Amino acid sequence: MASQATAKTADIESVRVWSGPDHTRAVFDLSAQADYKLFQLDNPPRVVIDVDAGRLKSNLDLPKNRDIKGIRYSENKERVRLVLDLNKDFKPKSFLLKPTGKYGHRLVVDLNHQQEQPHKTIEQIVSENRDVLIAIDAGHGGEDPGAIGASGTYEKEVTLKIARALEKKINAQKGMKAMVIRDGDYYIKLRDRFKKARDHRADLFVSIHADAFHSSEVNGASVYVLSQRGASSEAAKWLADSENQADSIGGVKIEDKRDMLSQVLYDLSQNAAMEESHKAGQAVYSALKNKVKLHGRGFGQAAFIVLKSPDVPSMLIETGYISNPDDEKNLKSPAHIDKLTTQITSGIQNYFYQSPPPRTWIATQSKAKKHVVQSGDTLSAIASRNGTSIDTIKSINNKNNNSVMVGEVLFLPQ
Repeated sequence: MASQATAKTADIESVRVWSGPDHTRAVFDLSAQADYKLFQLDNPPRVVIDVDAGRLKSNLDLPKNRDIKGIRYSENKERVRLVLDLNKDFKPKSFLLKPTGKYGHRLVVDLNHQQEQPHKTIEQIVSENRDVLIAIDAGHGGEDPGAIGASGTYEKEVTLKIARALEKKINAQKGMKAMVIRDGDYYIKLRDRFKKARDHRADLFVSIHADAFHSSEVNGASVYVLSQRGASSEAAKWLADSENQADSIGGVKIEDKRDMLSQVLYDLSQNAAMEESHKAGQAVYSALKNKVKLHGRGFGQAAFIVLKSPDVPSMLIETGYISNPDDEKNLKSPAHIDKLTTQITSGIQNYFYQSPPPRTWIATQSKAKKHVVQSGDTLSAIASRNGTSIDTIKSINNKNNNSVMVGEVLFLPQ
């Protein structure tokens, strides 16, 4: 294939490689837009890229990678030839990216794995007493670092750490199960994030972020849900605009985006999920406000692309502002992350107890006797008032300690 750019001298400055579960991406940094041709050779498998009027600015050191064995290159007056030696055959895709943010011109080569998608049986889909599934999206990743704190903390690293901690908290709750959308340092397109949640029939989509604002004084956590009409505040609009640019940084071909008809149909079908998104977001906000410093009202709406799933309730949690020194410090603190994920889990749990999906374990418990923990409650006192034991309550609720939180819902024996 060939690009349509006007030929001019383009230095090939460096190469970066990112590996995800279903693809490997090689990114070549260029000093200018360039014409190029890409083709494949077999026995052994190789991808060859000829960059017209190109020059090598320095030796290209390729990081160790499972799919690319190595890189070779040569140059003459007309072009630079880059050869990627592969471990197996791929159908590569390539495209150019224009400068954005801290990045200049780039040539992207994607090596996509050919994998069969598992098909769920009807029995699996409609099985009784299933766990509710929460899809956790760690924002940014790979080529896209997200916001960068004053001390050099990358948002993509913070969000992944929080997502993994939240996954563990959720999986410890009876009737709940979590999946992490991004479980490594690689980029996933915004719409592919909620598509993955839909493909796995998730009951809730939670996108984790730790963004920046032009003022370093802005701090605190916030919960956002989708707005079709506009942002609820200046900060909400700023954040939505910032997050929605991620694909231009992480690397997405314009042709990959949905056509207008598909987008209209998508947007029309979102109304049913938006009401549930608002309920879920409010539940998490209510849990956070008791223990975590919030930004402003702490709950807002904005047009985040990553929240535009037509049938999965979705929310975006800004866990803090990495541009604020205190927030940046907290977002690296295991104790703060534990407190944060504990409250998020509590909010999610409360939402599902209020609006349980059909045929889930939580739905079967909806008629059971329940107690909402109030200020001053202890597990011992609750057990005594309801004629049961602490061990029985702990067993029913899958608790491994005697602590309770205000607002927590406990199931009690009938």
